[in-house]
Amino acid sequence: MSEPDKKSRTLSDWLNWLERIHPKSIEMGLDRINRVKAGLNLAYSFPIITVGGTNGKGSTCAMMEAILTRAGYRVGCYTSPHLLRYNERVRVNRREVSDDELCNAFQIVESARLDSGIPLTYFEFGTLAAMQLFKQAEVEVAIMEVGLGGRLDAVNIFDADCAVITSVDFDHMDYLGTTREEIGFEKAGIFRNGKTAICSEPDIPASVRLHAEAIGANLMHIGEHFGYSTSATGWSFWGNEGKRHSLPYPALRGAYQLRNASACLAALDAVKDSLPITMGDIRQGLLEVVWPGRFQVLPGRPVTVLDVAHNPGAACALATGLDSMGRYQKTYAVFAMLKDKDIAGVARALVAKVDVWLTASIDLPRGAATGDVAQALKEAGVGEETIQSFPDPAAAYAFACEHATVNDRICVFGSFHTVAEVLRYRNAVEHG
Repeated sequence: MSEPDKKSRTLSDWLNWLERIHPKSIEMGLDRINRVKAGLNLAYSFPIITVGGTNGKGSTCAMMEAILTRAGYRVGCYTSPHLLRYNERVRVNRREVSDDELCNAFQIVESARLDSGIPLTYFEFGTLAAMQLFKQAEVEVAIMEVGLGGRLDAVNIFDADCAVITSVDFDHMDYLGTTREEIGFEKAGIFRNGKTAICSEPDIPASVRLHAEAIGANLMHIGEHFGYSTSATGWSFWGNEGKRHSLPYPALRGAYQLRNASACLAALDAVKDSLPITMGDIRQGLLEVVWPGRFQVLPGRPVTVLDVAHNPGAACALATGLDSMGRYQKTYAVFAMLKDKDIAGVARALVAKVDVWLTASIDLPRGAATGDVAQALKEAGVGEETIQSFPDPAAAYAFACEHATVNDRICVFGSFHTVAEVLRYRNAVEHG
């Protein structure tokens, strides 16, 4: 299958094509992408910080991106998935790259892929394009978020000067294993010999420690080598480089974000010789960080909370965040998930926080039908009388907006697709 016509291609053309060029959406392994990479001349001299983990990856990347940009560095940041635009995945100095820049990078990658005759997945293709763009932009540091796992993820073809594991929990078990030890081993695959490896998962699996020892990585674990404490006016970070007091809480909501912020600061300490920063950079970066769809509270009444939580660990963090918001008369949940996720497990974490469940279907091959979501809710102990079903998240959200009072709140969660559909609906309503 050849690439889109060179004269008429748009970013949409490329993305539609990328979704079809490989028979599988996910195929683990580094051999194919490494062979295409060899034809791209992707030599680089800037440091790379690689961030993996079950939850918290994107927030940690966003904090590092904000702090390093505030410090004056030219920062490349690659994250996934996106909410509304593919451009969100590739940023330079906190600005999304343009459609033309992405199309040009895709063409360069495709030329190398054709020369090698090797198929790539959507994510593998995008990862090579992101690094091509960072090289062209002459970034001074690249922050790379792992897509899935770590050891066999496309991002792992680039050697990390510092690697971060934010958390180890159950997700993608078909690919990563069914125990935390197996999952931890896969995530620890981003560690490198002689380099610092940060782990902000308090309950660290033995497999993570053992792998760090086996390859000679310098493992730093939260609670042992770095950590944080809180006060009424702020929080403090401690690590190998000493303490930083009176830090502002990150602009990202949720007490759990202090774990992510601590991982961020520990990683920045690890690369301080090549990327020195000041306390002012840290303070301003924490205040300015933005990461949509992660416990994002929208303005207006009734309050709307958006969260891409799609596994039990993230759902527990969402539940804690909802508790911190104070009392509301009713909480309406707009809930849609992918069928290969633990739908009942996510629901169980939030049963006590939700009064009305509005289930919806996601219109994708992997999307769970609204009836299947409703059935999983019943298995999780949700009363049938509190469940209503809708064809899509936008319809469920419209119902919530119509019935919720100013003293209620609406919580949209379960998938990136769920949050994205509601954001599109809101944008359409607001811009008529």
